[in-house]
Amino acid sequence: MTRSLWLFLAMVGLLPGATLSADRPNIVVILCDDLGYGDVHCLNPEHGKIATPCADRLAAEGMIFTDAHSGSSVCTPTRYGLLTGRYSWRSKLQSGVVTGFAPCLIAEDRPTVASFLKDQGYQTAIIGKWHLNFQYCDPQSGKPYRASDFKSPPVGTKIPDGPLSRGFDYYHGFHHARDMQTVIENDTVIAHDPPINMLPRLTRKSVEYIDQHANSDEPFFLYIPLGSPHTPILPTPAWQGRSGLGDYGDFVMETDHVVGEVGKALKRNGLRENTLVIFSSDNGCSKAAGIPKLAKQGHLVSGEMRGSKADLWDGGHRVPFIVRWPAQVSAGARCDQLICLTDLLATVADVVGHEMPPGSGEDSVSFLPALQGKPIESTRSGVVHHSVSGHFAYRLGDWKLLLAKGSGGWSSPTEKQASNDAGGVQLYDMQHDLSESNNQFASQPETALKLLKQLQSDVDRGRSTTGPSAKNDLHQIDLWKSEKKKPARDTFPKKASS
Repeated sequence: MTRSLWLFLAMVGLLPGATLSADRPNIVVILCDDLGYGDVHCLNPEHGKIATPCADRLAAEGMIFTDAHSGSSVCTPTRYGLLTGRYSWRSKLQSGVVTGFAPCLIAEDRPTVASFLKDQGYQTAIIGKWHLNFQYCDPQSGKPYRASDFKSPPVGTKIPDGPLSRGFDYYHGFHHARDMQTVIENDTVIAHDPPINMLPRLTRKSVEYIDQHANSDEPFFLYIPLGSPHTPILPTPAWQGRSGLGDYGDFVMETDHVVGEVGKALKRNGLRENTLVIFSSDNGCSKAAGIPKLAKQGHLVSGEMRGSKADLWDGGHRVPFIVRWPAQVSAGARCDQLICLTDLLATVADVVGHEMPPGSGEDSVSFLPALQGKPIESTRSGVVHHSVSGHFAYRLGDWKLLLAKGSGGWSSPTEKQASNDAGGVQLYDMQHDLSESNNQFASQPETALKLLKQLQSDVDRGRSTTGPSAKNDLHQIDLWKSEKKKPARDTFPKKASS
């Protein structure tokens, strides 16, 4: 019996005990690259001047999460957290991003969303950007190439530790933006193609994958980590000039088009009703977009929030997050509960009715109840934020603590520019101060201390959820990055442990 016939019989009640909710849904995750919260028009109707009709339609047909956060304010760490359910700062990567030509950041024995779903009978595919390191190896000797050996690894180069070794059945894409011309399929470099062709390529391949798997007896997990609207900002000729806001606006519109094409493929193949589609971004908008110029044109990439990519302020990591699943999610719904992209693993485990594998998902909480209009039953106190330079922040309820003097990232004032008047600590009431303009650390030191202790506990236990203590990959993770002597500790009501 084909999956489509099974679904039809379930819908009309001809299978005893069969229901739509009992059928494992297809799962599609579209992860944009450097798309700001304010770049999606329906999330920023007053100050969003870029048309995003496909994302807006997805939101109208599903649920908007207004308080969703990436695991980091830059690329690699967020992708690590999304696939593993574990914050990346628990790994050896304490700041910045990886650049390829190195062993995979995800340990070979660590479960991923892909490996978990594969064990549950799913076909698994990634079409897009990996950016979690892998090695390029000589196909004859197996010897790893160095980045200095080639501008682009030659066609035929083998990849022994890429997505296929971390739970995916199929891979088509590239490693990261500066190596976008190197096209990879499965474990082999197959072509060199100008970067302007990558977004149309990923769109085409995603649609082809859906068409090819529509009648399979197995559901599929399709992860589409786009390379746009990240640099190089290269809208194709068909999209140039469409936004009226320059290349960045055009590229956002072409990125939005991917959402529409995926949606059409699902609908055409009769898969729309029971496919869980998640649309999000890995962090906030990059300064390469020309943020000040866009603002003069009336477009605010972060909406009302302060900051952008790389920062601890919410503009760096509060991301668009839209879910459509007609079989389960009411159209036009909204959720204001706090979630993180690390929550994907626990959520898909909840969706398929199976526990996460032992030793996985240390920072993952299921948001499935929210999709059903219920409160999320979180065993995690709060959410940890992390900047490009490794600075920490912690969100607990409406309060947010930043262990940084400034943005912790690229926005002014940076850590070098900011004064130390508040002892290198910031505290904001996010319910009443979304722009993070009123630092209340001096008037609310006990609140700050409460958040600091919880952050320290989440770090030290190797996990932020309930369960047996786990181990970070490093023996010690330093929460205080700005000052070598860490004077901020003495500004708290009583000394906080390191």
